[in-house]
Amino acid sequence: MSSPSGDSGGSGDPEGSGDPEGSGESDDSGSSGDVPSADEVVTAADVEAARERLEEVVHRTPLDGSTTFAERSGADAVGLKLENVQRTGSFKIRGAYNAMAQLSEAETETGVVAASAGNHAQGVALAGRLLDIDATIVVPEVTPAAKIDATRGYGAEVVVEGGDYERSYEHALELAEAENLTFVHPFDDERVIAGQGTVGLELVEQMPDVDTVLVSIGGGGLISGIATAVKADNPNVRVVGVQPEGAAHAKPSLERDEIHTLSEVDTVAEGIADARLLEKTFAAVRERVDDVVSVTDGDIAVATALLAERAKTVAEAAGAAPVAALLSGAVDVEGERVVAVVSGGNANLADHAELCRVGLERLGRSAELRLELAEWPTALGDVTDVVEREGAELDALERTRRTAADDLNRTPVRLGVAGSGPDHLRDVVAELEALDGVSVARHSLDRDV
Repeated sequence: MSSPSGDSGGSGDPEGSGDPEGSGESDDSGSSGDVPSADEVVTAADVEAARERLEEVVHRTPLDGSTTFAERSGADAVGLKLENVQRTGSFKIRGAYNAMAQLSEAETETGVVAASAGNHAQGVALAGRLLDIDATIVVPEVTPAAKIDATRGYGAEVVVEGGDYERSYEHALELAEAENLTFVHPFDDERVIAGQGTVGLELVEQMPDVDTVLVSIGGGGLISGIATAVKADNPNVRVVGVQPEGAAHAKPSLERDEIHTLSEVDTVAEGIADARLLEKTFAAVRERVDDVVSVTDGDIAVATALLAERAKTVAEAAGAAPVAALLSGAVDVEGERVVAVVSGGNANLADHAELCRVGLERLGRSAELRLELAEWPTALGDVTDVVEREGAELDALERTRRTAADDLNRTPVRLGVAGSGPDHLRDVVAELEALDGVSVARHSLDRDV
């Protein structure tokens, strides 16, 4: 069996690349002749059937309109499909439950096993509890204790095995064979894909005149299901996949009409840090997805910050990727009605805060300065007075370690400031440089962070 790359469209954690890391070069595997047609994988009827199974199980998540994002992107209207407020914090419960609800009586009695360090784990665990099916989740040793506790909280048995997801995946398959358990794949399963497609059914009902739908791509399960539902409702709706530049395997796959595998991935969006599509998701993506675009990690940081500030929503990096495509201009949506699927919100709060900080820095609304003060700590008062007088906010102020290049008669200080934009903060820098006994050694306003 092929190894999965991970959860598609926002898992919260990487689920392995399925391929060993290498030099950054890629290889190709599979061909169009090896792949089934999209209708052989999943149909609109399958998605409708999944909705019936899920009707009393999942939330019908809101489609939140954003005037700010519409203005910034040039769109006529923007709706945010907030799967980050779904049960377990992501769309994953939809596919997991739909797959497990269709198990045979014998499969139900013996139980299921999955490998995951992220949202797929919690989706399978909750589905198991709701369906009274024993679920075993294999996680790598690096999985945070909080995520293990959350998965156990849904009633699953958690097995910690392996230094990375690849080994956890292999162990899950070994358990499946040894204990006659059913392996629940995170995305390359037609029942999982159909369950994820119920997101698409909801969004076209919430915005019937939608022109473009933006969806993250990891392993491809989410976009395969959504595209199936959306295209069945209106084949003229454009479905666009979004990937980080450091894990951009889907576009080459579409261009070459064969599965393209990356030898390594490198992105802050761990939930979509996948190396390839697999056969079933490739079949759906190549027939039903109109285009795939890439965004930088910096674009994702900006989107994460603005989602928190303007939409009041916490999104994990993978879930913010479609908004990154919208705001960065990676996809032209001028005058269109757009839905961006925010697929998950299970972000580590410290990581989320750091991503937001970087996003604000890239927007020129936050800056870090290194000052050298002739008189310590007397000059600190002058520094804080300038920041206050210029209407900026003081984020951080601390004495920092001296380097060999520093003047021994001056004290190095790290200063963090926030303001309305880069011009505002440059004015603050200019006023600080005008102070006696204060010099600005460097600042981040002109640095590509």
